[in-house]
Amino acid sequence: MNTPTKITFSRIIAIVIMIITLVVFYFIGVAKPDFVIPCIPGTNINWLYFGLFIFFVLASFTDFLDGYLARKNNQVTDLGKFLDPVADKLLVNSMVIFLIVPASYAPGQMSWSLWCAILLVARDIIVDALRFIAAQKGVVIAANIFGKAKTVLEMIAVSLVLLNSWPFSYFDSSWGRFSIANIFVYLCTIASVVSGVIYMVKYGHILVGKKDESGTSK
Repeated sequence: MNTPTKITFSRIIAIVIMIITLVVFYFIGVAKPDFVIPCIPGTNINWLYFGLFIFFVLASFTDFLDGYLARKNNQVTDLGKFLDPVADKLLVNSMVIFLIVPASYAPGQMSWSLWCAILLVARDIIVDALRFIAAQKGVVIAANIFGKAKTVLEMIAVSLVLLNSWPFSYFDSSWGRFSIANIFVYLCTIASVVSGVIYMVKYGHILVGKKDESGTSK
């Protein structure tokens, strides 16, 4: 196992530890309904969410780092290709699901739109399934520009939601659902849906086994 793959694997382990930690906090909140983690003085940022923000930023950076090192040092492996998207989806989708319904220790305004979360997770499931079927038929589906934009926008959106739209919260609190954080949520959802549609239009023939002019099944 080379260095990039170790970084990817360590990110998966860290994400699992994060999820277990959140489960523990959830049960603490259930056991004590009045259990509330205070906000950072002078802000409306929950301390736990701030800790999650730091973790999320570091994990997102390692997502870039392992790919960079693998390409730079010519250490791209099949294991790395498998683990990297798993770590990416596990990181982002676990945070998206967690932020749908804030726990008792989190401010209520931090919740994601339910429909945005459903679309983001559903798109990933569909595209990953399409990639799996394509791989079985020897077809490699490369990420399109909207897919890359979706990932970047989603990471920005999660970060802003964790920070309760800080520092923009000082002037966008009166915008309601059009706060800076929510705007990025909508943008990443749009990019996610568009990229998913492009994948299906371009590679949908793989699902029905359509043949090209040479008679080769696509």
